[in-house]
Amino acid sequence: MVGIHFVENAVSKILSVALIIVVGVSLFELTLILAKDLFTTEPVGFFNKTLIEIFGLFLNILIALELLENITAYLRKHIVQVELVVVTALIAVARKIIIFDPSKYAKNDLIALAFACFALAASYALIRFINQRDN
Repeated sequence: MVGIHFVENAVSKILSVALIIVVGVSLFELTLILAKDLFTTEPVGFFNKTLIEIFGLFLNILIALELLENITAYLRKHIVQVELVVVTALIAVARKIIIFDPSKYAKNDLIALAFACFALAASYALIRFINQRDN
């Protein structure tokens, strides 16, 4: 049993370091894209890239930070905090809805995303209710 916990901790720490590197590279990439769009290209409107693409990059970083928080919470308490996992999933679905391109996907895909969003929101509300009741 001790060996399993050691392996879980080691893997979690390796994932944390890898995720920190990913967040750092993503922040650098976002900074370069914003600098390029704001200062070096002739503006068409305000941004050369669409705001949707830039929001997608921001939300990618936010999702990575939430995943890092999930791993950190697991390392501290050795339990999976379902509330954090559901919030991370909500952010991921919200990102997909924000960057959704109706010309590339069928209407059923947007309906499925809406259903996933409502199901996750209901799950989050239920988890919050149970956690508040228990405390």
